[in-house]
Amino acid sequence: MPKRTRTGLMRSDILDRYVERFKQQLEKFKPFLSRKRGAHLLEDFDEAAEELIGQVFGAASDEAEAYFYAKTGESALLPEEAQESGTHDVERESLHQRRQVLESCLADLEMRRKLQATRQGSGNGRRRGEALVADYMSHDVQSIHRAATIKEAGRLLQKYKVGSLIVDDGSRYIGIITDSDLSRKAVAKGLDPNTTTVTTCMSKALTTIEEDELLTEAMTLMKKQGIRHLPVTADGTIIGVLSVSDLLRAFEEQRLS
Repeated sequence: MPKRTRTGLMRSDILDRYVERFKQQLEKFKPFLSRKRGAHLLEDFDEAAEELIGQVFGAASDEAEAYFYAKTGESALLPEEAQESGTHDVERESLHQRRQVLESCLADLEMRRKLQATRQGSGNGRRRGEALVADYMSHDVQSIHRAATIKEAGRLLQKYKVGSLIVDDGSRYIGIITDSDLSRKAVAKGLDPNTTTVTTCMSKALTTIEEDELLTEAMTLMKKQGIRHLPVTADGTIIGVLSVSDLLRAFEEQRLS
């Protein structure tokens, strides 16, 4: 499962599944707030909650970061005078912060589900002439291992005539390296191409978008993230890549049509 920041709206069946999983997680959390923890350890709950948030929103997402700070208690800290007066229970507040993060995640998913239903009821929100990501993405997905050198990355980019490579660690995708990464982060800094690995130059937060999203949404996401290559997914699995050149081709075709 690749790391993701935002993926845009997910398919309704996946949203239903994630909504139910967060509801179950919140139900499991109730004993901790009532101090009747039973046989379940808070550490085990945290591990499960962080794994769920990572799967849905991304390991580098704001939601994952918020839960981490809630878990460590840092988001619950008040000025020293408040703590000294005994009016603030940091541990108790940390539990409430955990619940708030999970409730926020659930609210986000439910909002997405409602919007998805609205879009599907109106033809997926697609007006006449509007293109989807799947209409213009490239199905040619090439990858490279994180331990490979940037020299090897450059060779593969040239061999496959692509502008990006998905970086993997042998079991999952962990980032992306592009031709501009090699020029800006490697060549410009004088890094040795024979010894420098792709992890030095790759983008570690792998932003993706679902294939059935509107092309205009992909453009907005790429502009917001400042990226030129956007991996495309189908139910979370990378099946293609959308690049700036693909967007230009789409707009040119629409202009001439």
